[in-house]
Amino acid sequence: MPTLIIHSPTLNDAQHTLLKSVGDLQACNNHYRITCDEIDAEKLFELRQESELDINLLPEGFDGTQVKLLISDMDSTLISIECVDEIADFMNIKDKVSSITEAAMRGELDFEGSLTQRVGLLKGLDYSALEHVYQERLTLNPGAGELISGLKDKAIKFALVSGGFTYFTDRLKSKLGLDFARANVLAESDGKLDGTVVGGIIGAQAKADFLNELCAELNISPNQVIAVGDGANDLLMMQEAGLSVAYHAKPAVQKQASTSLNHRGLDAILDFLS
Repeated sequence: MPTLIIHSPTLNDAQHTLLKSVGDLQACNNHYRITCDEIDAEKLFELRQESELDINLLPEGFDGTQVKLLISDMDSTLISIECVDEIADFMNIKDKVSSITEAAMRGELDFEGSLTQRVGLLKGLDYSALEHVYQERLTLNPGAGELISGLKDKAIKFALVSGGFTYFTDRLKSKLGLDFARANVLAESDGKLDGTVVGGIIGAQAKADFLNELCAELNISPNQVIAVGDGANDLLMMQEAGLSVAYHAKPAVQKQASTSLNHRGLDAILDFLS
C-alpha cells in the first residue's frame, strides 16, 4: 500500500486531524508516516497546501533501508548560494550573470552554452576572488550537517556533483568528509581567470553519467541511490535514481521529481531511510 512521509517532528491539532482523515498516522523518529489507500497527485497537493508541511509519497519499489549512495547538486542545494553569481559580483556584473543562471536553472537555456557564456564574462578576474567567495559568502543550507552525519551513521556514501567549480566542491569534500566530488575546472593564467573551463562541461548528462559511474564502482543499483537537486540540469541525474528529491527547487524540477522539500531543511531526507 502507498506510504506517505510527513516531514515534521510535531503536528498541531489541525494538521493531526487533517492527516488522520487520510489513514493511520504513525510517529517514526523525527517524522510521521501514513499507510493509506491510493492517493492521487491532486489529493497530495491539497494535503501539502492545507497542512503547510512537506508531505511525500514513497515511489513504488523504493526501499530506504537499501540506500547506499546520495548524490547531490551543490549550488542552491547543499549550499545557499550560486557560486558563479557571487564570483561575478567581484566584477560588478552579478545581476547580468544571475539572470543567465536563473534562466538556465529553469530550463530555458542550454546549460553548457549558458555556463560558457557566464564563465567568459569572468575573464580577467583575479583568481583570489574565489577564496573570498568561499570564505565570506558560502554557507551550507539548513540541515546539511545533520544530513551528512546521518548518512555516515548509516554507512551511506555522499557524492557532490556540480555544474559549478572544483574550487568549491573540492574544499567542501575535504571539509565535510564527503566521499566523491565532480565539477568544472576553471582555467587560470597568471593568477587570473581566462574565461574558459578545462575539459568537458559538467552538465545534465555528465551528472547522470557520474551517478551511473558511481553505481558501477560501488556495485549497487541506481534504485539504491537518492539524487537531490534544484535546477533543470539535475533532472537527468534525478531520473536515474531510485528516489529523487527536489530541494526548494524550480517548478519544472518539482513537477518531475518523485519527492520535494519546500519547508524543511536537508536533514528531512533522512526520513526516507527508515
